Amino acid sequence: MQRRHFLKTAALSPLLPPWAGAQSPAAVRVIDTHTHFYDPTRPGGVPWPKAGTPLHRKVMPADWQALANPLGIKETVIVEASPLVEDNQWILDLAAQEKCIVGFVGNLDPNDAHFDSHVKRFAGNPLFRGVRWRGDLVKLDANLDRVKAGAQRLAMEDLSLDLNGPASALPQAAQLAAEVPTLRIVINHLGGSGDPQSLKPEWKENIRLLAQRPNVVMKVSALVEQVPGKEGQAPRELDYYLPVLDHLWECFGPDRLLYGSNWPVSDRGGSYETVFRLVAEFFRSKGREAEEKYFWRNSLAAYRWIERG
Repeated sequence: MQRRHFLKTAALSPLLPPWAGAQSPAAVRVIDTHTHFYDPTRPGGVPWPKAGTPLHRKVMPADWQALANPLGIKETVIVEASPLVEDNQWILDLAAQEKCIVGFVGNLDPNDAHFDSHVKRFAGNPLFRGVRWRGDLVKLDANLDRVKAGAQRLAMEDLSLDLNGPASALPQAAQLAAEVPTLRIVINHLGGSGDPQSLKPEWKENIRLLAQRPNVVMKVSALVEQVPGKEGQAPRELDYYLPVLDHLWECFGPDRLLYGSNWPVSDRGGSYETVFRLVAEFFRSKGREAEEKYFWRNSLAAYRWIERG
């Protein structure tokens, strides 16, 4: 651990519970804002994950709870990866039965002629909190009119927009944020940082550019699965990830960073516990208020998820 990080953590340690053992609970409330649930065995299967991969298995809330609950994490916001419109309804039907789901970010295409009607339909469910577009859809130079119209519609419905694309698309995301300043934009997966030990200057510059837009927040997700090497064997030491985390903290500060595990995709890098403990250690060093904001308050501001008791 770097000396400055150790000293900050040590100074705070009398205020925090011990973290010995795998079952130590979180010190604060935690909302995991990035999970995926799906069932390849249902009629028609699923377009993602691909068959024959470790992720191509039935993944349901009970599976996530078995990993998250012992860590004190009991609530989640789902992000839909499937491009099939009716898969949004499948998740909403699931959420109706699963109180651990406090919000859902659907997957809709602004280039679809029925985008507005789809948004209107799903927005009628209070658990539907936003829409995720794929990375290619953020390119304003190619889809300016439809993307802007779609973004404005989301803002009118008080919905957020999740963007998941490469670091090269971040300037377009910043432009969209400027074009529609009333839209809450959530950047997924560190903005495509890649390996923390091999950061490209382009990523760092684009993050600084993006952070200038006050309606943009960053989801600290996909931290371990962007590390090259054997599947499930990403480093477990916080120092390895500090180049990414320190830069995001410098640019976005305590009010615009969110926790997301990206489970079960995160299994490609490490266990659910590893993913949580890395960021828990980092944000503990920032103080209790920063912890509260990162683990749940900022996500409430971004998604306006629903308290379900």
